[in-house]
Amino acid sequence: MNRRFHYAWIILFSTFFALLAVQGARLSFGAFITPWEAEFALDRGTVSLISMVSFLVYGISQPIVGNLVDRFGARAVLAFSAFLIGVSMLLTSLVTSPWQLFLLYGVLASIGVGGVSNVATSVVVANWFRHKRGVAFGMMEAGVGAGQMLLVPFSLFFIEWFGWKWTVILLGLFLVLVVLPVIVLLLRDRPSDMGMLPLGGEPGENSGTVAADTAFESVEKENGVRVQNVFRNRTFWFVLLPFFVCGITTTGLMDTHLIPFAHDHGFSTEVTGAAVSLLAGFNIAGILLSGMIADRWSSRKLLAFLYAARAVSLVILLYSHEPVVLLLFAALFGLVDFATVAPTQMLITQYFRGHSVGQILGWLFFSHQVGSALGAYVPGLLHHHTGGYALSFVVSIVLLGAASAVNLILPEPDRDVKENVCAEIKASG
Repeated sequence: MNRRFHYAWIILFSTFFALLAVQGARLSFGAFITPWEAEFALDRGTVSLISMVSFLVYGISQPIVGNLVDRFGARAVLAFSAFLIGVSMLLTSLVTSPWQLFLLYGVLASIGVGGVSNVATSVVVANWFRHKRGVAFGMMEAGVGAGQMLLVPFSLFFIEWFGWKWTVILLGLFLVLVVLPVIVLLLRDRPSDMGMLPLGGEPGENSGTVAADTAFESVEKENGVRVQNVFRNRTFWFVLLPFFVCGITTTGLMDTHLIPFAHDHGFSTEVTGAAVSLLAGFNIAGILLSGMIADRWSSRKLLAFLYAARAVSLVILLYSHEPVVLLLFAALFGLVDFATVAPTQMLITQYFRGHSVGQILGWLFFSHQVGSALGAYVPGLLHHHTGGYALSFVVSIVLLGAASAVNLILPEPDRDVKENVCAEIKASG
């Protein structure tokens, strides 16, 4: 192989492509809400409940996926998960009653989606990259935004042209016949599987994976701290609660209900698809920008700005009765959509350095998925009773304002703050 080209970039492409396909298919749920309402005579609240179950299953699966990756390797977990999602999608085309949708999409497909998430892909990228790891993580995460930009509009248009059943069949075939072979043929868990060193690795270094649990246990023993004691720390909750609100207002509210909201307001499929694509494109830009800014500026101030800007975008959405206003909302919301992830992760690593950061991040993302579940279900329920989304948007604006304020209350994570947080956690144990 050319010395200027390292196989790590093939690994990065494989993880990017897997996230694009699987997370893009997951984010297409909103495109199926209206067709499923018509097909099964369901109300918006019941269809939203399917999404709620999906988010909860996804969130609960994350710690389990981490253990499976340690035991069987990320490649096996990613391959099986992609196959499970594809088969579930294909079987969804045969459903004849709502409970089958709950089982196939809400449970089985969501278990697979949980497997093709940042948990497994991050392990692979970390194994293959010593240098340029930050760039690799950013490009990998951008696969989620790319999937949203490509597959959500595709699902919208394909449903309009050929119906929802042919759409899920095509998505299922894509996962089984294209994504699965890419994972199996191109992906490898670690460079040593191919007799190589990671990108930037030195000869003689161990390129294997250190089991997460072992690393956590050694950290805890060294610091005399149990992870459970972190839950008694106020700083941890002041980081977690805004991220919980993040889940409510992004993957919960917007990714589930933006498309049916646009249909309710009479926007054409072309305008709706353009809005979703614009949101996803700016989402990719926001992900990459926030990571760079978080390296150079206060993460808590950046988060306060991002949550405030998201609240402003929802105010715009309340008055989006013209296509240009909807597109303006999509651009602004996209910039601050997934942009909160990098600075939130940065704060956790700054406040809790020396503790079991991986486990703390696991609980952080679990809270995000619980928020997503509520953000998917409650607005659908309120829509059923009020006939619209206005109340849901107003509540979300208030929550985002509170999240912005909470981040401003947080102390700046300098050395003294880190030492105080460490001492507070130890004292609570």
